Amino acid sequence: MTQDFLIIGGGIAGVSAAARLSHLGSVTLIEAETHLAHHASGRSAALFEPRYGAAPVVALSYASEEHHRHANGGVLSPRGMMVVAKASDEAAFRHDVASMHLNPISPAEAVAQVPVLNPDVLAFAAHADHAWDIDTDLLLQNFAREARSNGAQILTGTRAEAITRTAQGWVAATPKGPIEARMLVNAAGAWVDEVAAMAGVATLGFTPFRRSMARIPAPGGHDVSGWPMIFSAGESWYAKPDAGALIVSPADEHPMTPHDAWADDMVLAEGLARYEEMVREPVTRLLASWAGLRTFAPDRVLVIGPDPRDPAFFWLAGQGGYGFQTSPAASALAADLIAGRQPQIDAATVAALAPGRLA
Repeated sequence: MTQDFLIIGGGIAGVSAAARLSHLGSVTLIEAETHLAHHASGRSAALFEPRYGAAPVVALSYASEEHHRHANGGVLSPRGMMVVAKASDEAAFRHDVASMHLNPISPAEAVAQVPVLNPDVLAFAAHADHAWDIDTDLLLQNFAREARSNGAQILTGTRAEAITRTAQGWVAATPKGPIEARMLVNAAGAWVDEVAAMAGVATLGFTPFRRSMARIPAPGGHDVSGWPMIFSAGESWYAKPDAGALIVSPADEHPMTPHDAWADDMVLAEGLARYEEMVREPVTRLLASWAGLRTFAPDRVLVIGPDPRDPAFFWLAGQGGYGFQTSPAASALAADLIAGRQPQIDAATVAALAPGRLA
């Protein structure tokens, strides 16, 4: 049986698209791994900060806020964010304050919120309330439930081994047999260009970048649950409370080939050293470490729309570090474009997201 839509990729992009497209026709989603959200989606910092990113990304984030707050009871909880800086980083600090709409606070006020900050090193600080934790698992499962309730098939452990263009659409060869569909939605994360090449569609130049993370015990035994997410000025590291511990990232961006990423010990050590410069509690051990691939288009803006040479091939790609926070609006835009409806996003943003800009 020919499906209306074949979605390749079981991260938040693919699963949210499955939910939206399940209202338009029959959907099959295939994911190569044995469970959903194995790669970048399963390794997210899980923060909703709508002012973060290029203008089209910000537009998608703001358009997603209503869904994040209210759909299925909402997935957001208060977190807040803080930027901290040494005296030598004043220029980067001023830039961050302006671009992220932060409120400068005194070093003493910052230490009152995060008592492990070192007042002998901390020269500048700023804070904002407009950042929230996203319950990423709940968001993913809400979309998956919506898709399945409308008859969508979600097949894990199912890799596309070959993709063939036919007069009717596409045939993907998989270990579970061929899957035929009228339209192919490429939501394959770090593998989007590889999927395009397999389908005979021109690639667009996506680059996966590794981002490493370490989970450390709560510094000094403090209760970190009420701490904000903390960024260094210029984002040379960041830290976020996580279930009684602290996640620290060196904010690395190393270009990689698509693969199941792992953290580099030296990169983690260098990032943790930058974090330790700003705090009074040393890192004595790691509870865990991991890495993910954040995949960007050359202009670091998402790519959403039909391929200009073959409209039956639809790009939903380049989420970078914005996949969860933009997913409600990104998937809604994909469904609007596929259905031929007027998008809720403004026309300039739709054009800025279109794959034709990179073709």
